[in-house]
Amino acid sequence: MYALVEDSSVTKIITNPKTMVIGDVRYPAKIFQLWSGSELNAIGIYEVTTDSSNFKDEKWYINTNESYAFADNQVTRSWGTATPKAHADTTWSQDDEDADVYPSGHANAGDRIGSWSVGDIKFRGLKYNLIQTLKQQVANELAKTDWYITRNTEKSTAIPSAISTHRDAVRTKQADMETAITNASNTPALETLYTYTEQDDGSVTRPLGELPTLEI
Repeated sequence: MYALVEDSSVTKIITNPKTMVIGDVRYPAKIFQLWSGSELNAIGIYEVTTDSSNFKDEKWYINTNESYAFADNQVTRSWGTATPKAHADTTWSQDDEDADVYPSGHANAGDRIGSWSVGDIKFRGLKYNLIQTLKQQVANELAKTDWYITRNTEKSTAIPSAISTHRDAVRTKQADMETAITNASNTPALETLYTYTEQDDGSVTRPLGELPTLEI
């Protein structure tokens, strides 16, 4: 990626080599392959350096728009400070009631009367969504062995102890994981629960752990 700099300001971002008209001169696209960096700089074209130190995982944060700056003979692409996504649910407040408004894009926008009360859920936070995802994962894991339960109900065929043990282990781990998610104090704490790190034995684990799985 390149940038055109004019009067010490970035005026154009060049994502792919192309013909450029700078001043009164038309330059062919092949200059990006054939010319040296100093030759490109001489006509105002600089390769872009990316500073991603402020860019955060978008599962957990809302990043700012990228910006481009020219300084010290270099063009740098960077981001501002990211905003953590809400870890807890957001509720309708008295201020919302007084203003009689809905956020842009809300399903009930334009239909205020009788739709909500102060204290009702306005937007779901990360915790709620993560727990819903976990519940679905648990359902998928238990579904692998649900037929043992159906057979036991219909035919009184005993459920193998290994299957019962596994299903109990899944539910126990689910409870532990939901507690860890619920008790996370903020968004960075939630992110930490889900962050994998390599251990001394070479394995890769995360603080939240994993649901037991059974290959059928």
